[in-house]
Amino acid sequence: MTEQTIFLNAKLADGALVDLIVTDGRFSAITPAAERTQATAAATIDLGGQLVVPGFVEGHIHLDTSFYGDAWRPHIPCTDGFDVRERVAFQAQNLAAAAPMAERAKSQLELCIGNGSLAMRSHVMVDGSVGLKHLETILAVRSAYHDLIDIQLVAFPQSGILSSPGTPELLDEALRLGCDLIGGLDPASFDRDVSGHLDVVFGLAQKHGVGVDIHLHDGGSLGLFQIEEIAHRTKALGMAGHVAVSHAYALGDIPADALNKAGAMLATSGVSIMTNAPGNHAFPPVAALRQAGVTVFSGSDNIRDSWWPYGDGDMLSRANLIGYRSGFYEDRELAAAFDVVTYAGAKALRLEGYGIAVGAAADFVAMPAEHVPEAVVAVPGARTVYRRGRAVAKDGKMAR
Repeated sequence: MTEQTIFLNAKLADGALVDLIVTDGRFSAITPAAERTQATAAATIDLGGQLVVPGFVEGHIHLDTSFYGDAWRPHIPCTDGFDVRERVAFQAQNLAAAAPMAERAKSQLELCIGNGSLAMRSHVMVDGSVGLKHLETILAVRSAYHDLIDIQLVAFPQSGILSSPGTPELLDEALRLGCDLIGGLDPASFDRDVSGHLDVVFGLAQKHGVGVDIHLHDGGSLGLFQIEEIAHRTKALGMAGHVAVSHAYALGDIPADALNKAGAMLATSGVSIMTNAPGNHAFPPVAALRQAGVTVFSGSDNIRDSWWPYGDGDMLSRANLIGYRSGFYEDRELAAAFDVVTYAGAKALRLEGYGIAVGAAADFVAMPAEHVPEAVVAVPGARTVYRRGRAVAKDGKMAR
């Protein structure tokens, strides 16, 4: 039986006031409101001129390690500056005393959905320290929420690959069990073997026909060298559009000429860059990379976990932060920040049927804003989130 809903008086990003016709969960027509004759659908909803945008793309998160919804965990500082190994040790200590993972993951998911994210990429720990336990739990959570949000899972070797015995085999099994991508972590500074680390990552990607998303915290020339190696392999293996580097701090602390060369290289090889614009690190220059043709997307990364106490699960708020930290003031720049958490994210995640367009999935957010730049600046909390044309959250709360 065909199910149809007409959403009246929706304001699009270009300012057009339209009626959105949703049939069986997809946009079947978009017509100017001024040309409306008579609504014939069984259900009609008047959006009253609210801004309508696609569901946000949460491009980088960790569903297994957040403490959102759990007891507050005071942050433990590193003893001598930022150190990934030390942070991993703090994380293990905290997780041992945390609430059940499924409960925490569900709390974090509902936070994100409530704010308008309807597509997500989550990294999940798979290594010698935890085996497949985290993945088994998150796979079950993903299945329980599949009607509400699309979730990609990355097999993430948080304790390294070469330095964590048995991890290559566990990553192989994780991909067989249902992970969508293979991850990695600081091949140089953590495993101290760039070629060996990337051999495993790209070897498994080729074996299983999946994409790659590598955590790379290393800065300066060391980080840039690893980005070059990843780009080279991506191009050589014909994996353009299937590889991302998350964080890529090095791109934020290299000279302008080196950045220009890196941008051209990344664009040519088809490697995307994820940044959450962290407060205590240099981060990839969003405008310069986009100008070079690089796909730049974003995510919350950690939400109230062992790495930092921040994070609100709101990608519109993240666009605001990216704009603020990037010095974006003009409307076109604010629109670029918004693109990072919507269309660019959809491109990086290779989402099909994304956007406000005929044939696309009717996953959208309606909010009181005149246009996209105002939405980025004001971050209105009064939002209604629609999944396949059905309201699933309102004002930050899930519909029950």
